[in-house]
Amino acid sequence: MLAKDDLRRLLDYGSWANRKLVRAAATLGTDDFKRELGGSHGGVRGTLTHIMGAEWIWLERWKGLSPTKRIDEGEFQNVLQLRERWKAIEAHRDAWFDSLRERELVEILRYRTLDGKPYGAPLWQLVQHVVNHGSYHRGAVSHMLRQFGGKPPSTDMVFYDREQGAPKLSKRKK
Repeated sequence: MLAKDDLRRLLDYGSWANRKLVRAAATLGTDDFKRELGGSHGGVRGTLTHIMGAEWIWLERWKGLSPTKRIDEGEFQNVLQLRERWKAIEAHRDAWFDSLRERELVEILRYRTLDGKPYGAPLWQLVQHVVNHGSYHRGAVSHMLRQFGGKPPSTDMVFYDREQGAPKLSKRKK
């Protein structure tokens, strides 16, 4: 099991990586942002909306609700609109997370998928899943940005840790 501090680090990392990628997407023109590229979630807009929407759906599930539909990418005519919605979701998630007690992380969370199928898993695993899911799809967006001639940011967790001031290790003496 991951402790609450470990999950906080994962969520903070995911938010950091998402913000870096959204900033890179903001360099695209509106047509390229909306362009269909044939990815599993369309293009840049569709894939970013998918990441954000999954974070929202899981947050709702963690609070005891089970949404029945995804967020529609058509709601976002530009990356700024998407960024503003995402900031609100992150703020809501942070407030929810801060109120959690450590013991709640091991409890089985019951939820339903979008098509109504029931499942359950420990909350700590579901939080870990959401961050991992975002990492996977950020890779797809990075590839799309390269197709447009852009340079996507490095969003590996090690870069996040370095920016956060991870302790420097001394060289081992032989």
